[in-house]
Amino acid sequence: GLEVLEALDRVRYDVILMDVQMPEMDGLMATRRVRAELPEARQPRIIAMTANAMQGDRERCLEAGMDDYLSKPVRLEDLDQALRHCLPFKTTNPASGVRAACPPNSVPRGVPNEYKESV
Repeated sequence: GLEVLEALDRVRYDVILMDVQMPEMDGLMATRRVRAELPEARQPRIIAMTANAMQGDRERCLEAGMDDYLSKPVRLEDLDQALRHCLPFKTTNPASGVRAACPPNSVPRGVPNEYKESV
């Protein structure tokens, strides 16, 4: 969580895949800090990711300021859907008609090429 805040001081991110359980500062507290400390124009979309999916977890994540919620193991279809909710941040790729949600070199392995920007 602390590393997330430090990274946001250096780089602007459109989307953050935020683990809920982290040492030093959990994802809920990190999200609250992001929402409180960053100006509106720099607010990223935050997608919660957790291995311990229990009843009420989704609601706690959304109440903390997260935009979406995924339980681990993450299914590609669920990640695809969550990223599609983030699409307004980038311009449309004319070849695919899909907007890129992540910078080209930050897309995790296994994410379809349509999320990568053309170079």
